[in-house]
Amino acid sequence: MPFVRIQLPAGRDGAFKSAVGDAIHDAMYATISIPEDDRFQVISEHSPAEFIYDRGYLGVQRSDAAIFVQITMKRGRSREQKRALYSAIAENLAKRVGWRREDVMVVLSENDPIDWSFGNGEAQIAGEDSEW
Repeated sequence: MPFVRIQLPAGRDGAFKSAVGDAIHDAMYATISIPEDDRFQVISEHSPAEFIYDRGYLGVQRSDAAIFVQITMKRGRSREQKRALYSAIAENLAKRVGWRREDVMVVLSENDPIDWSFGNGEAQIAGEDSEW
């Protein structure tokens, strides 16, 4: 059930964006045990004036091609799963679209099942009968 926001520098075509989304989704499927069909992503492009970041923060040398990935998901993954997720996202993006690992920033936000509504004004996964 993760909700993923992907922020890219402006100028990429639809096929590239699709490949980026696939790379991130596949990394989540492989490392944090999401269902294969559980895909909710928003991909946004930004001009240089709208994309502000420190190019050397924490010793990571970022280029003009930085990408920010924000994943909101249900609480409960281990530290090992999260580290594996970060690595898999960076690796998938490097292999599939040629993105530098140094340019991939991932931020996780966790919450509880009651914090989700997938439509109809209902909290589908918050009930006692939910598998979550």
